[in-house]
Amino acid sequence: MSAPLRVEVLVLEACPSAREAYELATSVAGRLAPGAEVRRVLVESDDEARRLEFQGSPSILVNGKDIAGRYGASSGLACRLYDGGSGLPPEWLVEAAVLRALGLRGLLFLCVANSARSQMAEGIARSLAAPGLVVASAGSHPTRVRPEAIAVLQEIGIDISGQRSKRVAEIPVADVDTVITLCAEEVCPVYLGNARRLNWGLADPAAVEGSDDRRLAAFGKTRDELRRRIAALLGEPLREGEERTC
Repeated sequence: MSAPLRVEVLVLEACPSAREAYELATSVAGRLAPGAEVRRVLVESDDEARRLEFQGSPSILVNGKDIAGRYGASSGLACRLYDGGSGLPPEWLVEAAVLRALGLRGLLFLCVANSARSQMAEGIARSLAAPGLVVASAGSHPTRVRPEAIAVLQEIGIDISGQRSKRVAEIPVADVDTVITLCAEEVCPVYLGNARRLNWGLADPAAVEGSDDRRLAAFGKTRDELRRRIAALLGEPLREGEERTC
């Protein structure tokens, strides 16, 4: 049997978000990896910060690795700000780190029409996936792949023109161990297989009305957010500048 997942939440007493970060880590680990050990670690000196390669409070480590990647030297005894200026990491970033540690075998993206968000997610994940990882997408009421989705992925060198919309029942259950639903306002399809489940609620760019430029901008924004999350899920650290210390 593999060793239990180890999660550490490194904090400074003087910084906010310490309790919330511990609660977040405990919740995610309990949902995705029951039995995982979650510890709160108080960092009290510069020497300890250097030894731990502490990136600021709160920092969450999964099996000894920072959830957002490390950039070398310790940040010292500082508070940490994540992307968007929050002192608390987004839940999806903690989930991504836990799933990376657990290992992915088959990844399924779900929404209703399987025409925009899930199709883009499938294409991006395929472009980043290591050999052996099965990637698919499906929907409860599949239609067609939106031309805007094809166009905005072509802008970053990914071709999904050969993909098609599929029903959930078309996906072999044996191929899937992780399901990510992408619905925000809609009711997402239910996956009946034995898999870990996440929800990335992203607004449907296909619902945006107006000019071609306005619609393409909406698809491009969704593409960028999916690329950021899937890159973290599949092992690419966040780029420098997407988080900082204060």
